[in-house]
Amino acid sequence: MSLDDFDRYPLLFGPSPVHRLDRLTAHLGGARIWAKREDCNSGLAYGGNKTRKLEYIVPDILASGADTLVSIGGYQSNHTRQVAAVAARLGLKARLVQEKWVDWPDVVNDKVGNILLSRIMGADVRLDPSGFDIGLRDSWEQAMEDVRAAGGTPYGIPAGASEHRLGGLGFAQWAREVEQQEQELGVFFDTIVVCTVTGSTHAGMIAGFAGQNRRVIGIDASATIEKTRAQVERIARHTSALIGGPEPRDDEITVLDGWAGDLYGIPVASTIDAIRLTGSLEGMIIDPVYEGKSMAGLIDLVTNRDIPTDSTVLYAHLGGQPALNAYAGAF
Repeated sequence: MSLDDFDRYPLLFGPSPVHRLDRLTAHLGGARIWAKREDCNSGLAYGGNKTRKLEYIVPDILASGADTLVSIGGYQSNHTRQVAAVAARLGLKARLVQEKWVDWPDVVNDKVGNILLSRIMGADVRLDPSGFDIGLRDSWEQAMEDVRAAGGTPYGIPAGASEHRLGGLGFAQWAREVEQQEQELGVFFDTIVVCTVTGSTHAGMIAGFAGQNRRVIGIDASATIEKTRAQVERIARHTSALIGGPEPRDDEITVLDGWAGDLYGIPVASTIDAIRLTGSLEGMIIDPVYEGKSMAGLIDLVTNRDIPTDSTVLYAHLGGQPALNAYAGAF
């Protein structure tokens, strides 16, 4: 099979925009930096990287006859917000398990940002005290049982859609989209920088770009790097096999640590600095859980020349800004 053999339900405006970050490039004095904006990719609740993944999952949802989407994330999960939006778009119910993945002191952390948007869209939001883990969760399984017990038909979407068998397809398609935009713009992005936690965004890129002469650098924000690295590799190899692509080489699977801090979801000094820098130089707003950490990685890699000065870098903006409201205390 190839990627074209999989059904895709349109949820995006079209290709997400690509643009130069000229002032950031000049400030860092190294590689040329561009951004690809998944935060501008859809009209559904601000979009984001998970909306792109859900395009390939929706046909399976519709075929299943389910009436309720069941998913899981932290209190400020971008993924559950996008699941709620897609449920609304399809006329389905959404049951969202929101676990306490982040011990953050702002008193409105479970009331504003992503979780507020999910509630506005009619999702049944259930808070759960469980802590962070990128694997499959008992609370998610229990939520599906609860839906069944009430006479509903659930469709389970794991955290980040990453453990879903189709979870890597959206970003394999993203890689194809990048290649088309490169042709139109007359540019080649030899380096891609992306945040990675549950892994399928990064893994889909690896599968989509496998065998090409470019680096896809995943910046860990999970603070459980061995789990994340293993999950990225597994999903990348699975996705490559699914679409009949070349098997990714070991050196194509790169997950770097050093910017996550000690705990998922807790911004550190480099995170806040990266958010302020890109905001003040480019008017580009990034978030404290994902993009702030991947941008901190990009800044250091460009500054210390791990990414060479003659490189052209594409920064993947995955669209987590709604969470900023829950982190006001950091600013």
